[in-house]
Amino acid sequence: MNSRMPRRVFLGGAVSAVSLLRPGKNLRAEQPDKAQAAKRSGWIDAHVHVWTPELDRYPIDKRRYSVSDMKPASFTPRQLMKECQPAGVDRVVLIQMSFYQTDNSYMLDMIQAHPGVFSGVGIVDHRAADLKARINKLAVAGVRGFRISRRGQDVKHWVSDSGMARLWETAAGSGLNICPLINPSDFDVIDQLCVRYPDTRVVIDHFGRVGITGEIIPAELDALCRLARHKNVHVKTSAFYALGKKKPPYRDLVPMIQRVIDVFSPQRLMWASDCPYQVQGKHDYESSIALIRDQMDSLSDTDRNWILRDTAEKVFFSKVS
Repeated sequence: MNSRMPRRVFLGGAVSAVSLLRPGKNLRAEQPDKAQAAKRSGWIDAHVHVWTPELDRYPIDKRRYSVSDMKPASFTPRQLMKECQPAGVDRVVLIQMSFYQTDNSYMLDMIQAHPGVFSGVGIVDHRAADLKARINKLAVAGVRGFRISRRGQDVKHWVSDSGMARLWETAAGSGLNICPLINPSDFDVIDQLCVRYPDTRVVIDHFGRVGITGEIIPAELDALCRLARHKNVHVKTSAFYALGKKKPPYRDLVPMIQRVIDVFSPQRLMWASDCPYQVQGKHDYESSIALIRDQMDSLSDTDRNWILRDTAEKVFFSKVS
């Protein structure tokens, strides 16, 4: 969620994340329908960061980060699956780690190494002259969205930025997603962009950080909910470790989650852990997924399926034009 923490051959071998989930199985892109259906029955974690200590092969952007910023020092797909597997999660949306900036190589290699398991949200330089070509190349490689972040930028200028305009327009034309990592103070900017680009699908990370100060401020939650008037805006119910009282089992977040469910509907919400941050200190993976799976009494089985799998499948695992 924040930037204080982040091979072509997976850990030196051909072991895939799928094989970690189902020993003896090596499901590939051309797998039979029966195997596809079995794999789809698991949950989807819609927001995870992975990185590797192999800095020679996958260097970080040393202009902005140092090795000491990588906490933990490693969070590879193998480490991720040890957290995901017990919770019934078998697919994951990888979010490009800020350590790497616009070099999406590690994420793309992990997508290629484990077909059908990972989808990706990349980072591109929206001011690049060849922006459309870069987006198309990433989409072919399995990227289904592009993160935009307030880090180092004046968000209010996004509305008038010609590069941002091309990014939103290209995403809409290709069926890709814009994924803002923003604060509640930025909701008005996103509202303006959604008015200007109504066909662009937007996925807001971590409730737009409502509650990050330690309390759920009603005006901020209201501002998030007003974005529901745009039919293509989705929200990640995620990063529970960082919101509200920041203590598992996170029951204090239930009223906010319920409000967002009521306004957006389960079909526009998706659960995510924001690992590895969700599995540090007093926090754990099971407490995150259990809040949606077990603690939201108002949800029907169908609603729960949408939030834990179906929305993310529709948004991040479907083919693009």
